[in-house]
Amino acid sequence: MRLTRRTNLAMRVLMYCAVNDDGPHRSADIAVACNVSGNHMMQVVPVLHRNGMVLASRGRFGGVSLGRAADQIAVGQVFRLFESGLPFAECFEAKRNTCPLVAHCRLRVALKAALEAFYTSLDEITVADLVEDNSGLEALLAFQPSTPPACASPTAH
Repeated sequence: MRLTRRTNLAMRVLMYCAVNDDGPHRSADIAVACNVSGNHMMQVVPVLHRNGMVLASRGRFGGVSLGRAADQIAVGQVFRLFESGLPFAECFEAKRNTCPLVAHCRLRVALKAALEAFYTSLDEITVADLVEDNSGLEALLAFQPSTPPACASPTAH
């Protein structure tokens, strides 16, 4: 099993916001801290926002911050949000399944049970569990505002 880039980034955004809970932060600053492009940020922030995990607003004083307390955001919920639309195996997708064994396959039943156990296990972990007393993570994600571009210096005439 491999997580999608979007799930991984969603968790990074949530951890960043939990570590830097002093107000909204620019997506560009979060992208730099998380080592991703702004385009990738724009794929996950709106999904997190629609689902109440972050608050996001545009404009000069806008930014991204947690939409609810870090201890109220279960990792399993985030993973389901980004991963559940993707079939784990071909046989999990009714329209595109070409496996001739599906009607009698016990592996499919076992995979479904394992996948549910995976999500259930992640439901017990919150974003707060990932960031609290984690000084290493705090040091890595500490807010460091990006420096604005230098203004053009006037030329002497």
